Amino acid sequence: MDDVLNEAYGIVQCKECPWYKSCVTPMRFTAEDIRRQLESAPGINVSQPADLGMQNLLSSMATAAQNSLLEGCPVFIARLRDNPALAQRLKEIMQKWGEEEH
Repeated sequence: MDDVLNEAYGIVQCKECPWYKSCVTPMRFTAEDIRRQLESAPGINVSQPADLGMQNLLSSMATAAQNSLLEGCPVFIARLRDNPALAQRLKEIMQKWGEEEH
């Protein structure tokens, strides 16, 4: 009986989630976002107009962040943490993405 209740709770929890059907999305960063974040850090002074080198660094940092970070639904993340086999299966699916099945 507990399994049925847990499954029902999981379905309801997911459908009530504001992330419904959008469990993960790439995070969006711009060089300006990173510059503002650096300005808010104590002891770092980037408030004056950045030179070309600094602009390139900030742009590179923004690109790297977009390629490596995801925002995730808390329900989805909890399910992955609670079920290592599910996380491993998703990893395997992604590693084999685009391969033709025989």
